[in-house]
Formats: sequence, C-alpha cells, structure tokens
Amino acid sequence: MVTLGLALTPADFKRVFKYPKGVAIGLVNLLLVSPLLAFGAAELFGLEAALAVGLVLLGASPGGTSANLLTHAARGDTALSVTMTAISSICAVVTVPLFLGLAIDYFGADLPNDPEIVGIAAKVFLITVVPLAAGMAFRRLWTARAVAIEPRAKIVALAILVIVIAATVGTESEAITDHFGELVGAALALNLAAMTISFNVARLARLDRPQATAIAMELGVHNGTVAIAVAAGIATVLASPAAVYSMFMFVTAGLFARLMYKRNAADASPAAHM
Repeated sequence: MVTLGLALTPADFKRVFKYPKGVAIGLVNLLLVSPLLAFGAAELFGLEAALAVGLVLLGASPGGTSANLLTHAARGDTALSVTMTAISSICAVVTVPLFLGLAIDYFGADLPNDPEIVGIAAKVFLITVVPLAAGMAFRRLWTARAVAIEPRAKIVALAILVIVIAATVGTESEAITDHFGELVGAALALNLAAMTISFNVARLARLDRPQATAIAMELGVHNGTVAIAVAAGIATVLASPAAVYSMFMFVTAGLFARLMYKRNAADASPAAHM
C-alpha cells in the first residue's frame, strides 16, 4: 500500500470526474460483482463454511498493485488501473467487513473469534488507507526520491506477498491439502469468471479494449495480503482461499496480458482511429 501511495498524486483521484464511466463500471465490478461471484463459487464447489467465508473475503478485497503492472504490460489503461486500485483500497474499509459479515451469517461459519464489524473496519483502515496516505505524503514531500525508489519498492512489495503466501500455505497446509481440489476449483472459477465477465461488461458499455483490460486485471489480481491479514485476526483457516488464489492469479493474469498486448497495441495505433 505504501508502494501504491508512492505512485499516486491527487490527479489520480480527480480522474473519477474526468472519466466517470470507466471508473464507475470498474468499481461496480470490483466492489459488488466480485464478492457475489465468490459467494457463487463457494456454493458451486461446496466449500466448508470457513473456507467459503475466506473465499468471499478474498473476493471482497481490493485490487492489488500488481494489477497495475500487468495492465501496463498488456498495454491497458494503466491510469484507470491505478485509480481503481486506490479507490477500491479506500472503499475496502466498508466493503470488506460488510461482505465478511454477510458471508459468516450466510454460510453459518463457527469461528473461534466472533469478528466485530467495527474492529474489522478499523483493521482494514490501518492496513490500507494509512500506508496509502503515508506513501502519498512521502511523494508530495520528496517527489524525486519517491519516483526513484518506486520501482525497487514494487519488487520489495512483491517479495513480501510471496513470503506471506508461503507462510499462510505452511500454516494452513492441512486445511489446504484436505480441500485442495475444491479450493483450486473455486478459486480458479472465481478468477476466470470475474475477469471474463468484467471485461465483457466493459466492452458492452462501449469502453475501449485498454480500459476493459484494466478493469479485468483489477478483478483478477486481488490484494491477497489484505485478505490474509484480516483473516489472521479471526481464524487462520479463512486465509487458505486467499493463499491458494494468490498462487496462480499471476499465471492467468499474465496469460491474459499476453493475449491483450497486440490487441491493445492495435487499438492505440493511429491506423485504428482512421
């Protein structure tokens, strides 16, 4: 989140008013469609209650900064991607505890710690908005330094994500092993459905391919560390779906980036607009 803040300026938030259609469609997909698809995937694959709640928690998590990198690699609308990541990270203070509470009630999960919505909201605020604001403040005070260290900060952030995923898999290896088939199936179904639906909704709304690419990437590459951090404070088993999802989301998103690279390049060429 600090890394994301290093890349942000107030102009990224003003883009909501400059390009309201793209931002609105992207955020509706990310903040509403994705959690609902997670409910559906959990039901379809018959996940145990705690794992089902964990999948919804992952589906409700904001887009990750890696989505911005992959959008750039696919020649998508990187500015739109950054804006959606920033705004969804702030909205997560409301959406994550909301869908977490709904999932616990719906699936009837018996958890060792009964989470309080206010407490979850405060935790999400501390792990999203606070570091995001810190990164933006650093960029404002020391712009040149922020621009210089941002590429290295992204590498560090990715390394931390890998460590968090590995630690979670190690901690919950029994739960993941016992339910590996269902978890992989549900996570993969959520990933592919979210990317496919969001891309096609964007195209039906007459957004161009680069914008649709950015939206699909946001739906495919979630901030798994947010889901894992929230889950760890309730019951570590809730983190299992996020860990499994994060193990392959870069593969599917990477393949999608490769597929869209030439198509988006064609859209951006002068000949495409003649």
